[in-house]
Amino acid sequence: MIEQLEQYAKEHKIPIMLKDGIDYLCNYIKEHNIKNILEIGTAIGYSAIRMAQVSPDISITTIEKDEERYNLAKENIKHLNLENRIRVIYGDALETVIEGTFDLIFIDASKGHSIDFFKRYLSNLKQDGVIITDNLSFHGLVEDDSLAVTKNQRSIVKKIKKFIEFLDNHQEFVTKYINVGDKISISRRNSC
Repeated sequence: MIEQLEQYAKEHKIPIMLKDGIDYLCNYIKEHNIKNILEIGTAIGYSAIRMAQVSPDISITTIEKDEERYNLAKENIKHLNLENRIRVIYGDALETVIEGTFDLIFIDASKGHSIDFFKRYLSNLKQDGVIITDNLSFHGLVEDDSLAVTKNQRSIVKKIKKFIEFLDNHQEFVTKYINVGDKISISRRNSC
């Protein structure tokens, strides 16, 4: 089923995490005994499914604003009998109100709103929780912005750089960057 999701995403140009990125994330979840996850950006449910498969006691709340992808994610999750552990919310993550706290908040949605997502869901993060964000390389364009040829690409690169600057200067969090997949950040509260 995972291979089918990967193939579907490739054929329909749906952005999902690159294989080494999702493998790293799943290992991180396992190593740090993470049980409760909030995901911003469900797409077709690929990463939520992969994270849920790490351990039977993991529960995930995930938000998707595209109705077609939301319905497809629900279908994929149900097909794998994970609907009791993965709750998919149809809505805009910039407006959705989520109750409760989470061990991990995973931001994998509109790159232009990463700062907004980070700030909006900060109160949903447990004190010792972590915020992980994907796509900080944007296929190499962040490191070499001369490769960004369209106006949209240049705009996204600019917003990702602004988000990285936001993370680097955030007083409450220490962030490290991992060059796997399309580059991820791991932000943990400063223990000082």
